[in-house]
Amino acid sequence: MNQILVTEKLYITPELKRKKKVYKFHFILSVFLVCILTSMYIYAEYDRNKSEAVSQEILEEMNEKIANATQEDTTIAKNDILLVVLNGTQKDYDSIEGLGKNETSISEAILQSKVETSPSGYQYRTIARIVIPKIGVDYPVLQGETGSAEETEALLRNSPVKYHGYDPNEVGNFCIVAHNYRNSRFFSKVKTLVVGDTIQLTDLTGRTITYSVYDKHTVDPSDTRDTTQLTGGKKEVTLITCTDDSQARIVVKCKEVK
Repeated sequence: MNQILVTEKLYITPELKRKKKVYKFHFILSVFLVCILTSMYIYAEYDRNKSEAVSQEILEEMNEKIANATQEDTTIAKNDILLVVLNGTQKDYDSIEGLGKNETSISEAILQSKVETSPSGYQYRTIARIVIPKIGVDYPVLQGETGSAEETEALLRNSPVKYHGYDPNEVGNFCIVAHNYRNSRFFSKVKTLVVGDTIQLTDLTGRTITYSVYDKHTVDPSDTRDTTQLTGGKKEVTLITCTDDSQARIVVKCKEVK
């Protein structure tokens, strides 16, 4: 039996043409958006890597300055050491009176430090080094000249920044803010810290103090109660960064380990 193949004739209606055009438009738009998002991600990652490199350069310069300052320190006595000379000469007493005068306070060391200019044109000083062994944090802490929101935001692209408080390792609450890049950079892993973890803060005099985490919580971006300087005469450090969705702030409170 002979078989007869019959094919139906496909009619292209105006509605089908319209749907075909819409499909092409959506496809091209999707490809375009994917390209844009990929480019943005690559640029953002490049920018983060660049910020990390700048921060490490600043840290190397700070470590070199501290090392040089330590080598030049020929002081043979500290302010908290009491010397008593019995039957001494006037020369002996003059020598004792002069002990400790070559020491540089933290505030003096900061004032004597070099003023740098960020790529965005803001001036700053490097005032401390923060190390958090558990999460691999090792960064310089910057301080802007004016403390304005615009200045702080610009400096945050380079490294953690002093947000509020007295000088590092002084009595009070030294508050440090840094970006959460949702990777291993800056304060991205601060959210993993728990009570008992330690951080180390080194000031420009070369003194390093260890602090222990005693509290961690999340607050609204407008809540500044954790920056209070009422510490009961103790030394504290407060770490501040954004949550992963940037809708709130993670606050980690630390106190000096005696």
